[in-house]
Amino acid sequence: MPIWRCAYCRGAVGALLAYDVTSTCDFENVGRWLRELRDHTDPIIVAMLLGDNSDLHHLVAIPLEDGKSFAENESLYVMETSALDATNVEAAFAEVLSQICPIVRKKAVEAGEYPSVPSVPAQGQAINVKEDGPVFKRIGYCFG
Repeated sequence: MPIWRCAYCRGAVGALLAYDVTSTCDFENVGRWLRELRDHTDPIIVAMLLGDNSDLHHLVAIPLEDGKSFAENESLYVMETSALDATNVEAAFAEVLSQICPIVRKKAVEAGEYPSVPSVPAQGQAINVKEDGPVFKRIGYCFG
């Protein structure tokens, strides 16, 4: 990933690093892409390594085990996908989002962005569950 593209990474809380499982050149570049990503993002970014084109079984140059080994050494999530037939594409996004949400919630709590609400409301006290409040607008996708 060229340095100029890392400007897009600032403030990111999640990243999908995709390489073509039929290309050894792509896989050899993953380490550099990951270093550049980590150099330009928050240290607690959630990153997933995606081996794309898994539908091309007869052309696979990088076995899943190699991707898993790299991911384990770098503390990344890993998954094989196929953009052509949509295998695991939605699952990859869902997994990254499920890992990001607790981080975003924790940061919001630490920053005092959650409205102060008593831990246990008094008997008969109304509870406001209005979903268009400031917290839901900011990180509403994390609830549910």
